[in-house]
Amino acid sequence: MINVVFFAALREQLGCAQLSLAADDVKTVDDIKRLLCEKNEQWQQTFANTSLLSAVNHDMVDGDHLVKPGDEVAFFPPVTGG
Repeated sequence: MINVVFFAALREQLGCAQLSLAADDVKTVDDIKRLLCEKNEQWQQTFANTSLLSAVNHDMVDGDHLVKPGDEVAFFPPVTGG
């Protein structure tokens, strides 16, 4: 299984804090996005946002990053600091 978590305003927007996906359904972070959009059409607009950030096991990654069973994949909106 792959644990998928959503942070900040993204969690509120999706109405979901986390979920689990079968690892054999996905190979990359982009695959996870596609699968989530297929399962819930209301999420398509959220995942269409090109500034959405992702991390695997607390490391920032791009959409083509490979995922494996036991990974934690996090999605969150861009952050700003001062």
